Amino acid sequence: MNLTAEKTALLHGVAILVNRGDNMKIKANDYSRGEIIKIIREWTDLTQGGFGQRIGKSKPSVQDYELEKTNYGIDVLMRIAKEFDLIITIEKK
Repeated sequence: MNLTAEKTALLHGVAILVNRGDNMKIKANDYSRGEIIKIIREWTDLTQGGFGQRIGKSKPSVQDYELEKTNYGIDVLMRIAKEFDLIITIEKK
């Protein structure tokens, strides 16, 4: 996937790897910010509404994150990590 410089910078600032306890792993640099949220949500087997409830957001907010209509900050990513026992790693090449 070809990311724009803006998205690449955002992803570098947020996370490079997202790991889950059961060894599911993605390299966030390879995905858009919306795809990252959708992948994590799909790992949880929750609907957008259910996922939103768990992280204190509405279903429309989760939809907007996934469709990249709304940006999310590191605070949202950290809330997701805490709620779903994810490890976020930033790694220098």
